[in-house]
Amino acid sequence: MKQTFYSNGKLLITGEYTVLDGAIALALPTKFGQYLHVADGENKTFSWKSYDKDSSIWFEDEISFEAVKNKSHNNSENTIRNTLIDILHQAYRQNPDFIEAAKGYKITTELTFPRFWGLGTSSTLINNIAQWLKIDAFELLRESFGGSGYDIACAQNDTPILYHLDGVKIGVEPVSFHPEFAENIYFVYLNQKQSSKTAINSYRNKRQNIEKIIPEINKITAAAVKSSNSKNLSEILQRHEIIMSHVLEFQTVKEALFPDFKGCIKSLGAWGGDFVMVISEENPNTYFKSRGFDTILPYADMIK
Repeated sequence: MKQTFYSNGKLLITGEYTVLDGAIALALPTKFGQYLHVADGENKTFSWKSYDKDSSIWFEDEISFEAVKNKSHNNSENTIRNTLIDILHQAYRQNPDFIEAAKGYKITTELTFPRFWGLGTSSTLINNIAQWLKIDAFELLRESFGGSGYDIACAQNDTPILYHLDGVKIGVEPVSFHPEFAENIYFVYLNQKQSSKTAINSYRNKRQNIEKIIPEINKITAAAVKSSNSKNLSEILQRHEIIMSHVLEFQTVKEALFPDFKGCIKSLGAWGGDFVMVISEENPNTYFKSRGFDTILPYADMIK
């Protein structure tokens, strides 16, 4: 019997990095996501195929049940295989029956976005596996991949959310964030995938006195949700960029790449890659395409 599961992708609008230290973050689930198809297999193996948006196979392998149970990394250079084994091993620890009582599985995953976009290839997989096995997705993330968990919350919700992490206690509050000026909001891909793990490690080395920053980020998040016009939201998000620029000791993306742009540009998630959020009174397509950035999605095309 074939089973199918689906999870939403994610974008983090406010609270990047600081959400790890208890800041309240505004996060938006995307119209893009990932499917997981599960069918019966044989030989006590996972026969795995992962398809990208263009239907090309980006990962394919046979993984034995024993490798998952023992967390065996026979090929240390295949980081994708090893990461998948780690995730499945933690799933096994939460629900051993899915291996002990099975003959094998044929697994197929399908992304509805190009995997290098950074909208949550890993988080959507983890949430799909958790749905399949009826286990806690946040625990599965925490024990395998790590991170704040906001991406899991987006995977599970079809509305914007406020996300708060207090130790291992998770707070998810659905909110209304569908600005009347949404036609002025765009998402631009920076043509490079950013490693969340690397970015988080860098942040943790620089986050001195972060407790003084958290209340300011919380105020910005609350103000962003209530913003009534594009000028107001632009000012709010630019303040966020300045604060995080000081914390991370990086230039803002606007300073680094688009200093002459007439509008607001806000980094989303890990700085230096993936998508940025753009607020502009004029259509910014010509500006960004002339600089080699061709993936420009209006708010209505990106956000649920």
